Parts: sequence; C-alpha cells; structure tokens
Amino acid sequence: MTNTVKNRWADYTVLGLSVFLIFCLLFESYIELPNVISWLGRWHPLVLHFPIVLLLIAIFLGLTGKTVPKLLLVIAVLSSLITAILGFFLGMDIPIKGDLLFWHQLLGGATALIAALWYGLDSMGLDKAVYTKVLQIILIGLIGFTGHYGGMVTHGEEFLAFPTEEPDDKIPENPIVYKDVVFRILDDKCVSCHNPNKQKGELVMTSFDKLLQGGENGPILKAGEPEESEMIKRLHLPLEDEEHMPPEGKNPLQDNEIAILEQWIALGASDTLRLNQLPQSEPLVSLIKEMMAPDPFEKWAKIPKVADSTLQNLGSDYLTVSRVASNTEALNVVIFPPPEYRSKTITDLKRIANNIVSLDVSRLPIGMPEIDVIATFANLEKLELDKTPVTDAEVEKLASLKKLVLLKIYDTKITDKSISTFKKLPDLKSLYLYSTEVSKNAVADLKKEKPNLLINDGIDKQTQAFFVETDSITDN
Repeated sequence: MTNTVKNRWADYTVLGLSVFLIFCLLFESYIELPNVISWLGRWHPLVLHFPIVLLLIAIFLGLTGKTVPKLLLVIAVLSSLITAILGFFLGMDIPIKGDLLFWHQLLGGATALIAALWYGLDSMGLDKAVYTKVLQIILIGLIGFTGHYGGMVTHGEEFLAFPTEEPDDKIPENPIVYKDVVFRILDDKCVSCHNPNKQKGELVMTSFDKLLQGGENGPILKAGEPEESEMIKRLHLPLEDEEHMPPEGKNPLQDNEIAILEQWIALGASDTLRLNQLPQSEPLVSLIKEMMAPDPFEKWAKIPKVADSTLQNLGSDYLTVSRVASNTEALNVVIFPPPEYRSKTITDLKRIANNIVSLDVSRLPIGMPEIDVIATFANLEKLELDKTPVTDAEVEKLASLKKLVLLKIYDTKITDKSISTFKKLPDLKSLYLYSTEVSKNAVADLKKEKPNLLINDGIDKQTQAFFVETDSITDN
C-alpha cells in the first residue's frame, strides 16, 4: 500500500506539472509573472543538463531491452518538466522572441511532455510496447534539436555551424569606423543579448538603424553627447550594479573599446566616417590604430616550444638569449663583440632558428656563413646589422625574411644594389640606411615603391645625430 501511495504522489505531480506547462505555453501572452517567480527562471541554465543526462540514461536502458528503474524515470521526468517551466519563466523576461528562442522553448516543452507521456505508459505497464520505444527515439531527436536551438540562442546562429576556413578578421587599412571597428566591438560584447532572436530590453544592435532606434526606454545614444548616452552610462556603472552592461557573467568591454565608442559618439555616431577622414591629432585615430595592431602573443602562437635549459646552454658572457615575454616562445638574441670572435656563435643558433624574432649582431665581423644561417630565421622581425662588413651579396640573402619589420644596416658598405632586396620584404616598416653608399635617387625610388616605409638615410643631420647618440647610450 505504501508503494501505491508513493506512485500516486509521483503520478499526480507529473500530471500537475504537465498541465501547468501546457497552460503556460498556450496562454503565455496573458501571463504576468511576479518578480520572485521571474527570478526562478534564471536557474534554467544551471539545471537543464541534469534531466538531459537522466533521460538519455533511461532511453539507453529502454532501447537496449533493459528495465528502466522507476526512480530514475520519475526523477528524469520531473526534472524535465521543472526545467521546461523554468525556461518558460526565463523567456518571459524577453518581450519579443525571435525564431530561435521560440523553437527552443517549444521543443523544450515538447521534450518534457513526451517524457511525461512515456512515464504514463510505463505506469500502465506498457514500458516494453513498440510505441514506447518510438517515444524514446523521438525524445533523442527532441533533446538534440532543443540543445541545438539553445546553443544558437546563447552563442549565436553560427555556434554549431560546420567549421570552415577562418575568415580574415583583420581591420582594413582605412576602415569605416562604424562597420569595421564599432560594430566589431558591439558584435563581440553586446549582440549575443541584443539580436532579433533575443531582444533584451527590446533592444537590437545588429544594424546601425536598430542601434539608433534604441530599446524599451528609448534611444541608447545621443550623437555628439557620449556622457548623455545611456549605452555609455551603463558601461561605466560598477560591475556589481544590476544595470551594468554587459551583465555579470558576460565578457566586459576593455577600456580601449569603451573609449572608441565614446569618441565615435562624440564625433556624431556616423556610419560612413572613414579613418583617413580624421586628423591625426584626433584621439579616435590612435585608439583605432592601437586596436589594429596585431596581438604579438597571437602571432607567435605557432612558434615551437623551446626549453629553458636550451637557452641557458646557448648563452654566454657575450651572447644573451631571452624570451620576449615569460609566456611566449619568441626569443630576443643580442650578441656583443667578444675579444675573439668565432662564426660558430651565430651558426649554433640554427637549433632555435624558428624562435628568434629579434637579433642584434651589430659591430660583429660577420660574413656569408652567418648570413646564410640568419636567412633561415623565418619569424625574424627585427634585425640589427649596423657597423658590420656586410655587402650587397649578403643583403641579397635576407630576401627570405618575409616577416622582417625593422632593419638597421647603417654604417655598412651596401650600395644601390640592395634596394631590390628591400623591396622584396613585404612587412618592412623601418629601415636605417645612413652612412652607406646607397644614393639619394635609390632611396627616392624605394620610397616611391614603399610609401609607408620609414627610411632614415642620414639626409636629416639632426635625426642622424639623434640615432647615433641613442646607439651610443644603448651600447653603454
């Protein structure tokens, strides 16, 4: 008799929760939840995995011909119904539901109700019936699709898309400020909660027009007045404040990102403004250029690992090998002129060739053997060859250094013949050529070919004196 009472209690609870869930789904537009009940909905993401695991275990047992323990089925079904109801409560916080949220909620409710129907058949002793097996198979599909739509609601429509080749995510050289910079920030930090499928506060931020339209409390930005713009006000609220955006648990905006939004609004919040239309003194220019600069740790992510013991073995009183940062494999190598120089000092660096990003061999009597090794440093970005006996023949070997950004080769015997090699270095940004035999005409030709290349050729005597003095201080 005791077991019968327990089963009836479970039967009535499953029936009651099922009826309540159906009522919620049918009459959603007429329901207004108290704050406490609405708060309960926030538990939905925390508890939803529990019934999924229990249901899948029960389904596996059922489909393999084993007996599903009654207690397992009761807990699985009750937790499914409670999770679906909590999901309904959570969805009530969003006045305008997109298709993704609609289908996630509908499929979640269907999953719980089908599970309740399975429980009913099991209670009638029909757990081995064919149609019970069919329900179990349907449940597998419903669980999969419900999770799929839930993932897209939370992480975006491309969350479970088949992986393809990564798109070029670089900001263009002359970006449209809204499209290439501002929207990039909003898309990364805000759109997951403010899109057509999840319109928190009735605010959609997926397009410029929707952004200007604002949400349930009106426009969120005032062109020319960032301090009066609701979006900026909320970004500056304390993290613990309920009105702070993004909310707790989401990735907050960095100071640089907030500053970009502020300056963009201060300049009129235009969707057509380009970077080159702004004067160089405008703060927004430097903020965007800072954002455009590649993350060094990201570009060095594929550099092979090197043990600290290897660096210690290579080092000496006249050779310093150090990591550019403690958490990277990129290396900085500086070699000072020893009392007795041997080319082996440089040729031994072959074992860490792919790790070296900065190399200083200035003042060393290097020749072709050393240059042949240096030419294999595929990740080299900074190279100092000043005051060495290198010639055009050695420089020609450097054409393989496609990542070279800075080259100091002043006070050497190179001539105009080396210009063709400099033209082959795609990332070269700074070149020091003074006190060489390179002519002014050759320098002018190089500047024409590479207008963004900063060339110090010693024409400006004050500038030349500055770099000579800087080198002297560095040496000391």
